Amino acid sequence: MEYLEIPKRTSGNRTYGLTSIIDLGTPIGDLKNILTDYHHLIDIAKIGIGSAYVTPNLKKKVDLYKGFDIKPYCGGTLFEKCYYQNKIPEYLSSLCDLGIEWIEVSNGTLNIPLQERLKIISQIKKDFHVMAEVGSKDSNQEMPISKWKGEIKLFLDAGCEYVITEGRDSGTSGIYEKNGDVKCDLISQLVEGIDSKKIIFEAPTPKHQMYFIKEIGANVNLGNVKLTDVLILEAQRCGLRSETFYLEDHECKLPL
Repeated sequence: MEYLEIPKRTSGNRTYGLTSIIDLGTPIGDLKNILTDYHHLIDIAKIGIGSAYVTPNLKKKVDLYKGFDIKPYCGGTLFEKCYYQNKIPEYLSSLCDLGIEWIEVSNGTLNIPLQERLKIISQIKKDFHVMAEVGSKDSNQEMPISKWKGEIKLFLDAGCEYVITEGRDSGTSGIYEKNGDVKCDLISQLVEGIDSKKIIFEAPTPKHQMYFIKEIGANVNLGNVKLTDVLILEAQRCGLRSETFYLEDHECKLPL
């Protein structure tokens, strides 16, 4: 069914226009049914917070994602827990055993010094595809825009394939106000001089997703997407929802 003029979407093994979902305990049977229909709309799967450590049949879940050409990784909270307990070598070994090739380096809960994170990235980038996260889960902690931009650039220069902007699964911190509103000035300045194709904006609700689609374009990278919202998100990207109805290929207010 192809008769409408809609924004052209990236497809296949995408490098941008990514949809990164958050898995907070979806049973394997349910997950298999969902992926059978919607796997082509999903690029990355985060096994959220530190839940990978207590997920039953984790290896089967990882293999299921990989079987559908989706890249699984563990939430940054697990990385931070391992850092806090001096268990990073054990963590890396467990990822290898599981066949997980992507890793998130974050400091959303712990205040891990920037230079320490850069050092870790330099040590692991030869063995893993690295994503770094910028921003805090503490809604009371404000970061200057210059620091946001500086860290993103440093992480990309250090070899990270993508940088994730913190938004939590609730959309109430990091790039969002406590009430869930997007920090619009922050976003507009973040993409000045930075390739937004390398940024994954955490956008846990359709309202957040619509903002980024309208401001950056149909092929913006979005993270923390709920599995149940994957099809809705794709419809939004294609201008098939009222709020994105007039979206066209050339409409892109911010540089992509």
